[in-house]
Amino acid sequence: MRWVLRSKIHRATVTETRVDYEGSITVDQDLLDRAGIWVGEKVTVADVDNGNRFETYTLAGARGSGIIAVNGAAAHLCEVGHKVIIMGYELVDAPVKANVILVDSENRVARELIY
Repeated sequence: MRWVLRSKIHRATVTETRVDYEGSITVDQDLLDRAGIWVGEKVTVADVDNGNRFETYTLAGARGSGIIAVNGAAAHLCEVGHKVIIMGYELVDAPVKANVILVDSENRVARELIY
């Protein structure tokens, strides 16, 4: 069994940081659906601007809102306007094709890749 990349939202823009909030990352439900990431799923988040990486779980944001809110203690690791990569993994015994969503500056799907 191996952990492999299954889903990725690439270069999303952080729209909010909320320290005084239960720890998680709030993501527009449309983006979660397109990437195949479940609400409550454990994800790795990498901040492109400062190199910070952390694990958390996802919460659903309003559809079409473009929200990417880093919550709780992780809010100290990102800033509004930073680009982040949100990655979901799967433990499998055979290769899987990863669903990768590339977003624009307003967190709208620009392209979808499978690799």
